[in-house]
Amino acid sequence: MPEHRGAYIVAGVAQRHLDRLSGLDVSFLTNETSSSHMHVGAILVFEGPPPSYTDLIAHVHSRLHLVPRFRQKLSFPPVPTSRPYWIDDPTFNLEYHVRHSALPSPGSEEQLRRTAARIFSQQLDRTKPLWEIWLVQGLTRGRFALISKTHHALVDGVSGVDIATVLFDVTPVPQKLEPDGPWLPNPEPSGAGLMARDAAGLAQAPIGIARRVEQATRHPRRTARGIAEAAEALGQVSWSFANPAPEVPLNVEIGSHRRFEWVRTDLGHFKKIKNACGGTVNDAVLTVVAGGLRIWLQNRGIRTEGMELSAQVPVSIRTDDKQGQLGNQLAAIRGPLPVYVGDPVARLGVVREAMDGIKESKQALGAEVIARFNDFAPPTLLAEAARINFSTRLFNLVVTNVPGPQLPLYMLGRELQDVFPVGFLPANHALFVAIMSYNGAVNFGLLADYDSMHDLDVLARGIETSITELVEAAEEALVETVDEEQPARA
Repeated sequence: MPEHRGAYIVAGVAQRHLDRLSGLDVSFLTNETSSSHMHVGAILVFEGPPPSYTDLIAHVHSRLHLVPRFRQKLSFPPVPTSRPYWIDDPTFNLEYHVRHSALPSPGSEEQLRRTAARIFSQQLDRTKPLWEIWLVQGLTRGRFALISKTHHALVDGVSGVDIATVLFDVTPVPQKLEPDGPWLPNPEPSGAGLMARDAAGLAQAPIGIARRVEQATRHPRRTARGIAEAAEALGQVSWSFANPAPEVPLNVEIGSHRRFEWVRTDLGHFKKIKNACGGTVNDAVLTVVAGGLRIWLQNRGIRTEGMELSAQVPVSIRTDDKQGQLGNQLAAIRGPLPVYVGDPVARLGVVREAMDGIKESKQALGAEVIARFNDFAPPTLLAEAARINFSTRLFNLVVTNVPGPQLPLYMLGRELQDVFPVGFLPANHALFVAIMSYNGAVNFGLLADYDSMHDLDVLARGIETSITELVEAAEEALVETVDEEQPARA
């Protein structure tokens, strides 16, 4: 059988031994501490009896060639003058990464959330490929769960592909996707080899600069316009620093332990809100998060008059000509959370107007300029830029909304029922709200610091209340619209 060595193709992209991390991927490493872990993942709930551990191992092994990065580990140059590399792990052991657990009786969803919180409280070992999957048996109603955990630097920026996503099929009968042959790792590079590779990269840097200068001189008007737009964009980012996020209990020193809560809801609710009240589904999501935070703050006795929290909302900055390139290419815009507005429809109006203004402004472009700078910055500057990206001066929390597939998925014949996304907590950020849609549902995953967010359940119920209020307002608006369109009776 043929051997697999060297480059692999995923989503039309080569994943090679000795690929270098992007600047943003390095920032996820830089920001990681013993209390701020930079892994992300999901809790996946399936119907039906769980597969055996042996069957799951075999299934993962049969799909692992689709994500070859998951057999690679980090390699750092001896002198920290460049970004680290991905290299094949010569001692890769699948059974280390795929783990097995079971819930005690009665196997409630609360017990599953606590198990997930404990798993996400543990930092990944940087000497090995940065991922884990846990098979969790014993969930009520004959169900089981998978808990996936992957370092943010490892998840590629093409489509968020990780090991969990390639385990699924669109029919109950699994596809046969076996590799053509056994995997053989490339030899691990020596320190001298990495230094030589860095030196070659530095030698190529002036060539790249010269090409950009040549392009600038050949297209002076376009270059001048781009410089002006970039300057304006960076000015708007600077304005954000001059208008800091308010001080609230979300921005405190955090520990390494986590709490996790979730909220189930329906994608149809958000479409109804969008159609009746205007805006986008993402506007509605930010609105209900703001409503939940309003309830949580007031429950703590904090006055919300005139208070607008600031959410870091990740957006893709991948341009059309960069499609199919690996590495995270994300930027963050500053999303408004107007907790001062009590009326749900009025709150949606404030969010909608602000988000429209952000889209028209140069804020996202400014983030892209900073991201491009990160790709050329040495590690010391990267470290500072990374800390700016997660600064509590700019953001109170992270809110990310990820669209998922709108059809049922299966693993080894078992249907996936629920997906609850799990984010990460930067330093001094006690809460991350991740939202994901799947097969007609929208689920909120609330990851929080264990000590400072003892009342995370209050926030979860607050989000549920906020969704109900906005859906009821949307239904009333739709009824009024229908009544107005009815012809007058004779």
